[in-house]
Amino acid sequence: MKSFKAAVAQTASNPADALASAGKAAAIIREAAGEGAKLIVFPEAFLGGYPKGASFGAPIGIRKPEGREAFRDYYERAIDLDGEEVALIAEATAETGLFAVMGCIERDGGTLYCTVLFFDGEKGLIGKHRKLMPTAGERLIWGFGDGSTMPVFETPLGRIGAVICWENYMPMLRMHMYNQGVSLYCAPTADDRDTWLPSMQHIALEGRCFVLSACQHITRGAFPDDHECALGDDPDTVLMRGGSAIVDPLGNVLAGPDFEGETVLYADIDMAAVARGKYDFDVTGHYARPDIFQLRVDDRPKRAVSNISDEPLSE
Repeated sequence: MKSFKAAVAQTASNPADALASAGKAAAIIREAAGEGAKLIVFPEAFLGGYPKGASFGAPIGIRKPEGREAFRDYYERAIDLDGEEVALIAEATAETGLFAVMGCIERDGGTLYCTVLFFDGEKGLIGKHRKLMPTAGERLIWGFGDGSTMPVFETPLGRIGAVICWENYMPMLRMHMYNQGVSLYCAPTADDRDTWLPSMQHIALEGRCFVLSACQHITRGAFPDDHECALGDDPDTVLMRGGSAIVDPLGNVLAGPDFEGETVLYADIDMAAVARGKYDFDVTGHYARPDIFQLRVDDRPKRAVSNISDEPLSE
């Protein structure tokens, strides 16, 4: 497909109800399909919620009982990959044929992960990326992804991958994505600062790829009354102000940034722009210097426990 319409959903999740968030996302997917979109990107932690302003009762050297209870509540709100939330999104993408990139909080055993899920039309859920490096206080509540979930998917639209929030500041992760030929680089985020868009423009130029970044526009009123928030309890306080955008391979902003409220941004994607961009800069190709610089990526899954019974017997 040489050209198509893409969308980024700048919308608030329901932090207390992942199933309600999934229902909202499914409605937005159908709306975007009605507008002619073939690809849509949702924000970081859209299913399960981004707990902006919460400390989970953890001063240095102390874990308060109320913090443990806050984590228990957050854990209960996270999603399982075989749950109803995923089924709702899969149903909407199957109905519309859209490719959807969805941020979520994934529950696996006793650990939560900040994850991006990839839905490919009738194929349903085809893969995931777990955030490699949670930032600052996120490390208290989220586990670390390993190198086995850094995929780029070949699709009729282009090669689609995702990097979450401040992972986008990790040069070696970006290099791995470029080396996989990513042409539709998705960046779900919770960063709504003015400095975010220039970073997305840099990545588009560096990778000669389209960058689609989605951030929530959400107020304190979207959270339960008992949500601990360092930014206060006025329901009108904006906790994340959006700033979603779509950028082309030469760094031109095609849509956004928008800071006004919930919206869906659209842009026409001309995939020929990728080749035109790489004419004079291909960071892992003709502009690389492998005689000087080399990157080794360990993409093996890392497990804390393995069973000998799972291993083949030696002959």
